Amino acid sequence: MPQRGAGSSDPAARLIAELTRRGLRIAVAESLTGGLVVAELTRIPGASLVVSGGVVAYDTAVKQSLLGVSPELVAREGVVHPEVARQMAAGVRRVLAVDGRRADIGVSTTGVAGPTEQDGKAPGTVFVGVAIGDDIEAVALELHGDRGEIREQTVRQALDAVLRRLGAN
Repeated sequence: MPQRGAGSSDPAARLIAELTRRGLRIAVAESLTGGLVVAELTRIPGASLVVSGGVVAYDTAVKQSLLGVSPELVAREGVVHPEVARQMAAGVRRVLAVDGRRADIGVSTTGVAGPTEQDGKAPGTVFVGVAIGDDIEAVALELHGDRGEIREQTVRQALDAVLRRLGAN
């Protein structure tokens, strides 16, 4: 996992501090990382003030039924696609609303950790979605390493993507 010490070199600690400072809440939708992003965030003391929760949407049907990913998109492109990451990030903001208020930020991960390809995409093909309000982007990643290394790199890249979007990286 990303670095465990507190302080400026720890992206999870930096993100929790920034969210706390701004009074923002984050929700996480994960596929290939299987809960590692939300676990990384919640290891930081005080995370409960800003982390709404996480959805592990490993199964395609969960991406569609719970997060609202378009079945037509999945049929046409598969789940390893930037628009799937965007729809997951937007969807998790909605489904993890607290007291009727959507999370301010949604972050998602979808991709291929390996060891084999998926939907014609090579291991290491990853998309991170970040939704802040109506502004939703997908970050394309081409990662290298074994399954565990790709998953760990994805966690770090997801946290860094949110920090960049907040102008805090």
